[in-house]
Amino acid sequence: MKRVFLGIILAGAVSSAFAQKSEVNEAKKKWGIFQLTSQGASTPLPKKMEAIKAGLAHTDKAIADEKSKIMPEAWSYRALFASSAAIIDTVDAANADANLKIAQDAIVEGKKIDTKGAEKDNFALAETNIANAVRNAGVMAYNKKDYKTAYTKFVQATEINPQDTAMYLNAGIAARNTENWPATIQQFKKVISLNSPQSSDLYNELVDITLRKQKDTTAALAIIKEAAAKYPENVELIKTETQIYIDRGDAAKSEQMLNSLAAKEPNNASYQVLLGNIYFSQALKLQNDRNKIDAKKVKEFNEVTAKMNGLLDKSLPYYKKALEIDSKNVGALETLKTIYGFRNDTKNYEDIKKRLDALPKQ
Repeated sequence: MKRVFLGIILAGAVSSAFAQKSEVNEAKKKWGIFQLTSQGASTPLPKKMEAIKAGLAHTDKAIADEKSKIMPEAWSYRALFASSAAIIDTVDAANADANLKIAQDAIVEGKKIDTKGAEKDNFALAETNIANAVRNAGVMAYNKKDYKTAYTKFVQATEINPQDTAMYLNAGIAARNTENWPATIQQFKKVISLNSPQSSDLYNELVDITLRKQKDTTAALAIIKEAAAKYPENVELIKTETQIYIDRGDAAKSEQMLNSLAAKEPNNASYQVLLGNIYFSQALKLQNDRNKIDAKKVKEFNEVTAKMNGLLDKSLPYYKKALEIDSKNVGALETLKTIYGFRNDTKNYEDIKKRLDALPKQ
């Protein structure tokens, strides 16, 4: 009786193992069919999801059994089905996320037991599906103007691929759209750290955010210093730095800095324009102050006017020098036109206006 009893147990065990292995085989078969019939754009989404659900059901049974759950194939095909669901389900975001989790867990569990790398190609394909699913979800959320979800997805994409510069940039843009300035700065700095071709422009934006949104001139100057070391030709950064010093009442610092740069590059018209802007900006500020003076206070009005003209006189040689270097420098021409218009200097005003009008239209 013992032998019979033992034989029954062994037979049952073999039968069970065979049954569970058949679940893995069925999953493989279903995957092959899915690849052939469900990858075309003409196949309706519900039909695709139905095929995936059927394949996953076989892996559910396979990983539920002690004997077949140690088979790497059980996990690799589970990862393939679930990651495919995550990437193609553009209707139910919650379902896509749930399948994403199933796929990620399957990859982790499967790799633990796939010591010989027999399923490495399937796991690699599933990982690619996961990465694309997350990226696509971010883009879809962004297009729906769900910027918070888009940000979360783009960040998730960077966690999957830490070298994905485009996803850091997308995350920064999504954060910017929700006015999450710390997150925007963090993501843009990461893009810069990866030596993106857009780094110079991103530095400009970081400075703008730090100044306008966070009102932090000290942090802005630190960013400018870092950027200027990498992009000394970025005139916008230099212009902003000089304006910060002017706003701080330290025009001397701006002038010192720009004179040093102009000495190194005497043929750079932009530095001459920026030197002129130091005095022109101060003159504009005085003009705003003058507009607030009571019309009866003639003496005070005239004193401010005299100071304004003194500053404009200081600015003129720099703009003229800029035009000697570059006769078509729009910044110099526009400012001179403004100054001559303010002073009712018709002859010079008309001359500058003609030169501006002759320039190619942008």
